Amino acid sequence: MAPADLVLRDGSIYTVDAVRSWAHALAVREGRIVYVGTESGVVPYIGAETEVLELKGRTVLPSFQDVHIHPVTSGTVAAGFCDLSGVSTREEYLALIAEYAAERPDVEWIRGEGWSMDVFPAGVPDKQSLDGIVPDRPVYLGSSDGHSAWVNSKALDIAGITSDTPDPADGRIDRDPVTGEPVGGLQEGAMNLVQPPQYTADELDAGLRYALKMLHGYGVTAFQEASADREVLETYRRLDEAGDLSAHVVAALWWERERGEEQIPELIAKREEFSAGNRRATTVKIMQDGVMENHTAALLEPYQGKPGGTGISFVEPGALKRIVTRLDAAGFQVHFHAIGDAAIRQALDAVEAARTQNGERANRHHISHLQLFDPVDIGRFRELGVVANFQPLWAYADGYITDLTIPFLGPERSRWLYPIGSLVRSGAIVAFGSDWSVSSANPFEAMEVAITRMGPDGESDAPFLPGERIDLPTALAAFTIKAAYVNGIDDATGSIEVGKLADLIVLDRNPFEVPPAEISEIEVLLTLFAGAPVHGDLLH
Repeated sequence: MAPADLVLRDGSIYTVDAVRSWAHALAVREGRIVYVGTESGVVPYIGAETEVLELKGRTVLPSFQDVHIHPVTSGTVAAGFCDLSGVSTREEYLALIAEYAAERPDVEWIRGEGWSMDVFPAGVPDKQSLDGIVPDRPVYLGSSDGHSAWVNSKALDIAGITSDTPDPADGRIDRDPVTGEPVGGLQEGAMNLVQPPQYTADELDAGLRYALKMLHGYGVTAFQEASADREVLETYRRLDEAGDLSAHVVAALWWERERGEEQIPELIAKREEFSAGNRRATTVKIMQDGVMENHTAALLEPYQGKPGGTGISFVEPGALKRIVTRLDAAGFQVHFHAIGDAAIRQALDAVEAARTQNGERANRHHISHLQLFDPVDIGRFRELGVVANFQPLWAYADGYITDLTIPFLGPERSRWLYPIGSLVRSGAIVAFGSDWSVSSANPFEAMEVAITRMGPDGESDAPFLPGERIDLPTALAAFTIKAAYVNGIDDATGSIEVGKLADLIVLDRNPFEVPPAEISEIEVLLTLFAGAPVHGDLLH
């Protein structure tokens, strides 16, 4: 037998195979796993040139995969623009913005993102505070969830937005209730009324490199890019052709909701153009509604205190059925954004229509976010083969839940917020993503919340809907083999089995041996992508 290139031994290797078995050693040759088993069984694979890593009891897992994330744009902001995600109060935001602007007097636009809606009254930011620190240049700052923008008066003036400007069909200009004047918040489609300069190719490339380094540090080597326009696709292609795309990437092509089915041939052409190397443009992203906090999530019943207000369905449900049926027939996976119970039902109805017309095509459609359910729809995920794509870090009682969601839903509906456990018990396939930079890309933080339903940094003192907690093996599977299933690469990665790629991580402690409230503290010591280190090294 030919010797291996790399052997890992004296470890606790959790394989995430079909029976969730454990092993003590593994061998890798030419980037693939050739042996998984015992200490004695790996000895024949050790040759004169084999590199042997003594694990000293450390834990090995398949590397993680993220099924909803924005590495290019989020990395670009974090690498070189006004990133507000590291602070959490209005005063801290303003201090950081003022510092950023003062250090860059020649920059025409102050751009960035990362502010949280729960910091502002009713979730609406104000232009006056920005005017006080940057009066002479336009400021455009996206919210952490990507559904709102905070702008100053200069940006509104450049865009020509006044009290007479109508709200777009898919968004809202926040206004003074007396005068109708814009106050500085733009919701959903209204964000597009202000057009700051596009990021350059160099800025985007630097952003993706930043994101890859960060993700590898968290043990992530595969992900689904949740919003891929041409500039994002070109960024992945540049890094891939340079040999620097050290991840498996599935790009979700953006469905332009202001257009119709005439864009499908363009999407097919993009799939052909941008599927090569470590990337596949085989998914289409449809944003069906907004978010709960600004009342644009689509609900079956009105928000409390908002008579007739049921949010926005961005794609008319009948049209959605036709679109998804055609995309399914063309071999695309559809990745839905659905927050509200109406949007979730509309997405499920569209998949059901596609199955009725096309039969079962195994395109592995998935619905992300899944904040509010009507419980009658929970069983439909298994019945229709739709994957439940949760961002579990959101499933605890933070300000978004306690201040901006529950008061507008009431207790009966709020019982069905992020019902991860119910979906698991129903037999649905459940996979996890981060939606970074909306929230942390660290899978261990997300898994801790899924298991405890409490904040990973002590933000809560009681579990939120404790009946929806899941166990550790289920959480690990959601970030490994189940995520690989969504990404269409479960035959090649997602578990530690002979023949699969050596996409592996080594941890500083065993998650099965630490209290659930300490899972978020686990660190990744080594990340391998096809057997090659992309984080840490083999000597330390």
